[in-house]
Amino acid sequence: MRSWKWIVLPLIAVMLLSVVVRADDDFQNPKANIAPKAKPQRRNGGEGMPPLPLPATPLRRSEKKREPAPPALVGNVTFSSASLNGGSWQTTIIDIEKWVEFTNSQLGQKYRYVDTNFSKFSYDPTELPILYFTGWKAIPQFDDATIAKLRQYLMDGGTWVVHSNCGRPEFNASFRQQIARIFPDRVLEPIPSDHPIFSSFYPITDMRVRKGTEPWKTVPVGAGILETINIGTRAAVIFSPIDLSCGWNADANPIEGGILYNQDDALKLGSNIVTYCLAEYQYARFFDHQKIYHQETDATRDQLVLGQIVHNGDWDPTPHGLPNLLKTMDQTTTLHVQFKRVPVDPEKQDILSFPVLYMTGLRNFQFSDAARKRLRDYLDHGGALVVDDAVGSSPFDAAFRREIKLIYPEKSLQPLPDNHQVMTFVSDASHVALAPMGQRLSPGIDTPQLEAIEVDGTLPVIYSSLSMSAGWEQLPRAYDKGYADEDALKMGVNVFMYEVTH
Repeated sequence: MRSWKWIVLPLIAVMLLSVVVRADDDFQNPKANIAPKAKPQRRNGGEGMPPLPLPATPLRRSEKKREPAPPALVGNVTFSSASLNGGSWQTTIIDIEKWVEFTNSQLGQKYRYVDTNFSKFSYDPTELPILYFTGWKAIPQFDDATIAKLRQYLMDGGTWVVHSNCGRPEFNASFRQQIARIFPDRVLEPIPSDHPIFSSFYPITDMRVRKGTEPWKTVPVGAGILETINIGTRAAVIFSPIDLSCGWNADANPIEGGILYNQDDALKLGSNIVTYCLAEYQYARFFDHQKIYHQETDATRDQLVLGQIVHNGDWDPTPHGLPNLLKTMDQTTTLHVQFKRVPVDPEKQDILSFPVLYMTGLRNFQFSDAARKRLRDYLDHGGALVVDDAVGSSPFDAAFRREIKLIYPEKSLQPLPDNHQVMTFVSDASHVALAPMGQRLSPGIDTPQLEAIEVDGTLPVIYSSLSMSAGWEQLPRAYDKGYADEDALKMGVNVFMYEVTH
């Protein structure tokens, strides 16, 4: 079913690695020779009649018309005075010019880009929500202060869009080094095909790619054409290792030693990127305001500690969700104990002391054999596992189904019936609404879509493939495919209280 991935993913890698790697100075980028467009001179022409017949007075004069500038959306990083530890570096302007111009025409907006650099930029996302840069040479090392400021800009809600001019491997390798310094605890990951970035404006399923003068190849978007680092559930860094050639027609003018997208495809993808960033802006700005559950640091005698499983698939993309849910449980139930969340690695830590384990994520992940054995022992000894797909992503969903089958080879996840006790255990959540995006993608769903593994009348595992935790966070989220906030909280309270008391 997924056999194309075994063909296309290596194809992307081979195309990138098979570009002839010359020294930076040897590769001549023809895009670098294109001068930026001249800025329009807005003038009003007015007839003038001199009061006196002075021959030096012109009969017509032109004056610049001052109009308010369109809002600046994108900062084009030029590096002209950037804080770099030596080296020289070049960029081009034609792609961002065409990208912004085309996107404005499609969205009916008048956004503009402005040149900036890491020395003069304020690192405030309210000034420039998107930072853009491209190049073909290796990026000189950023200094430590720039690294810290870039990280904070992204954490505060900014988005960094980067594409490799001509798909040059020396640029790609150096960018990966810099991003690893900014986020040493995260890695660039392929953006899956069901990500909203591929449907935010245009529905995009594949892209045409050309290496040098070779024939065009068509690759599906799920083959790793874009990579990201997520902050929460948002793609905060959007990286294309292939040239997002909005301003260059590689059909008529192929570039030897380069890998470029088809211009029409690139322009549509560029419009999607802008649309996605605009839609996620409010969520991005609110996300960094951490919500702390009021009992989080209390030391009380009666504690109910919930363990959250740490794994390698973005294990905590909705960090405000569980604290919000615990607060709701405290307010709506008669279980007078302290609720507390503790991250736990099932391979390295004792998990038998937790009455309930919680797990969520965004991406593909894999447990070790030791972690699987510990989890099975935990569940066999009366523990419970509640799992939630944070954005309803197919990679996480597929990974969890694979892993739970390895943990319980003799069992299968089964849908819970609408009249199961879980649905009304504390609050009546037998009928629910989805968030607006969920309603568009899954019309007609009005009951909880929960699955479970049943053992001797108990439910050691309960799984929701539609996100509950996004609703628990109660943040302005444009692409929430899960349950509406209030219904998500009701469902969460029901599920956890059912597991705790059983």
